[in-house]
Amino acid sequence: MRGDYQQLVDEISAALGAPATLEDRDFGLIAFGAHEGDDDEVMDPVRTRSILQRRSSAAVRAWFEAFGIARAKTALRIPPDPAAGVFRGRICLPVRHRGIVHGYVWLLDDGHLTDLALGGRGAPPDPRIAQAMETAARIGALLADEARAGSELGDLLRELLISEPAGRPGAAAALRDALRDTLRFTPGVPLALVAVLPWDTSDTDVAPLPSLPGLLAACALPADGGPADAVEPAPVGPDEPDTAAPNGKGRGRAGDAAGRPRPTGPAPALAALVRLRSTGALAPAHTVAEHLLRSPRAGGTPAAAGRSGGPADGQAGRGAARAGGPAGQGAAGIGIGTRDLADLPATWREALDAARAARAEPRLGPIAQWDAIGGYRMLTALPAAAPDPAIGPLLAPAHAELARTAEVFLDCAGQASRTAQALGIHRQTLYYRLGRVEKLTGLDLDDGEHRLLLHMALKAARL
Repeated sequence: MRGDYQQLVDEISAALGAPATLEDRDFGLIAFGAHEGDDDEVMDPVRTRSILQRRSSAAVRAWFEAFGIARAKTALRIPPDPAAGVFRGRICLPVRHRGIVHGYVWLLDDGHLTDLALGGRGAPPDPRIAQAMETAARIGALLADEARAGSELGDLLRELLISEPAGRPGAAAALRDALRDTLRFTPGVPLALVAVLPWDTSDTDVAPLPSLPGLLAACALPADGGPADAVEPAPVGPDEPDTAAPNGKGRGRAGDAAGRPRPTGPAPALAALVRLRSTGALAPAHTVAEHLLRSPRAGGTPAAAGRSGGPADGQAGRGAARAGGPAGQGAAGIGIGTRDLADLPATWREALDAARAARAEPRLGPIAQWDAIGGYRMLTALPAAAPDPAIGPLLAPAHAELARTAEVFLDCAGQASRTAQALGIHRQTLYYRLGRVEKLTGLDLDDGEHRLLLHMALKAARL
């Protein structure tokens, strides 16, 4: 199907004599026409970045959407803005099917399209534009078919991930049959799950499948744990079914006595199923995670609209993450590979825990494997609870520096010289702060059990 997109994009490029690029509505690259000529300015930074990284940034998306492309039903002209890295003007052809926008075709204008009539307000378009819009409609139909297939696979993946242990064989069989019929999936091939946390679910499409090698299915899930029948479904879009919290667990990994995963926090997460070359070769999962983290949805808040600034402003269009982290602070986790679809609820728990750990501990992220997060494998398995009474006072915002000092001290195995060097402070300052920590908490930092309690509590507070 991706070859069909390339052929249609080439048709548009040939009809209008301009380099064309096809992106999905999340600004993920699908296909692009050849760029011919010696004028390097036609390949402006925005187009170059889109092709090389296969995705535009959230700021680029916000800047272009401010021109009304998401609402447009006819071709639009976008003026150049060299300060924003847009050296050449563009013509945007909205790719729609049955009234829903599925993507955009971008035509770079080196000046020869300036007088081309785009139509609208009763005026007919130039025949070449009319022909290009007809081709864009054919692209829209293909993207809609692909979205429906992806949505069905995502529904089945979600059903498996939230299923009770007794229902997993049936849910796994349904997903296996759908993968085989849709993607010629061979049972027994190694698989992994990627969790992206947080993931914005406020837009009309939740989990579009970008053109990434190995990506089989994706779905959005609340990451707050609990039994499936006790969780309020989260609305995910007008054309998508509601989701429920994951509560399946297999292989005896972190969960309660009934095999259900424990609560993890309020932010929605994305589950992406990836085909591997072997169970231990997780490179395809890392590639998918890297691309998904560049999505405007990663970080939990849609890109801000408005035309202040432009694509050159980087991530300025991103707001603070819904889960409370800094702007754009998304993270991804990868579970252990498996050949058994019935094991996916367990790998989902691992992937989600790894994403939580990567988000809490910058040195682990932005992408972390479950088998590489160390002590966080135990911390993420603990039930959500209020801080220990002794540690509570230290977690107040007014004592953030003391909490950081205590955590670095414990990370350095209680070695004062290493801690002072890591914090960039004098040892006497360190001793003074540690004394205040002891007074606030009532703990004795010379006592191993007290140190263990403090260390665990400080780490857990950031999950």
